[in-house]
Amino acid sequence: MSSAIQAQDEGFQYWLAQINQVCGDFGAKTLGSSFIGSIQEFQQGAIRLSEVAARQVHLYRSARELNAGSNAHCYAVFQLEGQCLLEQDGQRVALTQGDITLLDASRPSALSFPEHSRQFSLILPHQVLARSMRFTQLACARRIAAQTPLAMLANSLLHEIRRQQHWDLYDSEATLDALVALLKPALGGTQEESDSHTRLFEKALAYIDTHLVEEDLCPERVARAVGASTRGLYRLFAKKGVGVSQYIRNRRLDLCAEALRNPRGETKLSSLGLEYGFSDSSHFFTAFKTRFGASPGEYRKRYA
Repeated sequence: MSSAIQAQDEGFQYWLAQINQVCGDFGAKTLGSSFIGSIQEFQQGAIRLSEVAARQVHLYRSARELNAGSNAHCYAVFQLEGQCLLEQDGQRVALTQGDITLLDASRPSALSFPEHSRQFSLILPHQVLARSMRFTQLACARRIAAQTPLAMLANSLLHEIRRQQHWDLYDSEATLDALVALLKPALGGTQEESDSHTRLFEKALAYIDTHLVEEDLCPERVARAVGASTRGLYRLFAKKGVGVSQYIRNRRLDLCAEALRNPRGETKLSSLGLEYGFSDSSHFFTAFKTRFGASPGEYRKRYA
């Protein structure tokens, strides 16, 4: 093996090791003799962002890579220069400068860089996506074109994120929420407006959100309010993989967590659950720790 080929192979292996350390487990192979690759990481608070440059290389996540690590996140890919060919769930998209797309780390995917390419890869935890998207199905490997207002605003926000030097946990999570909310119209899967079940389900979600802090909120009351039978309401939620009571409890817990993440919040822990519809503080503390892996007090300290 010539020294030039050996140097390129060593550079490729080093680059792939960095990719796996920063972005998660990937497999890769070169596409020619002119491979070039680099990666820079930016991490503050909840923001994990990497700038990846590559040429003549193919990256992929197969079942082997999926089984090797944590996959509870998505990648928001912002193309900065050149072209990237990307594939997931049978969808193929070619990204050029300014384009954006989403990849789910929990499913197989592939990215090819036949020529010089540079992109930002922002990790979006599923928990962050769920806060804004809720039951909306994510549309991965769908091109958000650079010239659209959504893409232009999202690119501006991402570059501003990169320029900032001091992010605390609360502000960084709020910024991720804002970015997901901005891209939501493009990230959400299409739904038939004529689907009466979809409209009824969305009506139930809206009613729950409006009356969430009321202690007597229950599946029977929601069903009456939206004009459905209780059994029919249970079936609607079961199709989404969640029970009605479970959804109400989780939404209350999410609001409690949001209040605790706010460093300017002064709500007493002893009354927090009561303010969001929990009738018993002991039950609230237990449910909160089950959902977030920490007691309310520990969770607040994390964001202090």
